[in-house]
Amino acid sequence: MKLTNKIGVIVDSFGIGVREGLKKAKEVGAEGVQIYAVSGEMDPDQLSPAQRKELRQYIADLGLEISALCGDLAGHGFQDAAANPAKIEKSKRILDLAMDLGTNVVTTHIGIVPEDRNGQIYTAMQEACEELGVYANSLNAYFAIETGPEPAAHLKSFLDTLSTRGVSVNFDPANMVMVTGDDPVEGVKTLKDYIVHTHVKDGHRLRLIDPKDVYGYLGYDAMDHQKIAEMASSGAAFEEVPLGEGKVDFPAYFAALQEIGYKGYLTIEREVGDNPAADIEKAVKFIKAYRN
Repeated sequence: MKLTNKIGVIVDSFGIGVREGLKKAKEVGAEGVQIYAVSGEMDPDQLSPAQRKELRQYIADLGLEISALCGDLAGHGFQDAAANPAKIEKSKRILDLAMDLGTNVVTTHIGIVPEDRNGQIYTAMQEACEELGVYANSLNAYFAIETGPEPAAHLKSFLDTLSTRGVSVNFDPANMVMVTGDDPVEGVKTLKDYIVHTHVKDGHRLRLIDPKDVYGYLGYDAMDHQKIAEMASSGAAFEEVPLGEGKVDFPAYFAALQEIGYKGYLTIEREVGDNPAADIEKAVKFIKAYRN
């Protein structure tokens, strides 16, 4: 096996701001970057056309490209029908920003897809994703759901109800290993028609945990990235660890991505750790070893 995929890094994983994070990504050997574009300096409402053009040029001058934006609005995802109109509009603006910056992928969490297809939560999520899928498809873009909150087969059954591939998948093997115990290799094969972006991180599950305790649920706690990071570092139920130190079978995982013909980015995410830059640099070298 010889990987040909480009290597990306989530800029926010460095915790040093966008511009410094971009420079650091180049320094550790990444070829592309993913950037959170929900609030602060990357909020679509805060970036004028001129600023977007300047940022795109700044990234290009570093010799980088954007693998994806992260448009995760947290909370209850798209489970709350009353909150969805505003979240859908915000997501559309993030998709617009992505296109302006030279990528056609926005990744997100939509909330846990419930088992009951006839319930209000399933319907709310389905209607929101249908609208976003149609909009993304009109841009030749993808709104990519991150794996982890539910088994791959159930996520596929949800995606199969939508009329376009505008809503697709951002595949994260560690989320599956840490939370649901799903097999990432089988997950890749199950979701092969939908995968447009991937995250590369590692971890292991220490005990069974209800995904609602991690990702929240309507009528339950809301999803909170800081809470998830704290859970991943505390090791109470699962633990995120540097690449190669967890339960993700990377040779088999990378082989599965090759088998389905995935040509996109392998984007490193590091949500915990005292020295994320060192862990990310190690992760870049870890992946590059499969390209030699």
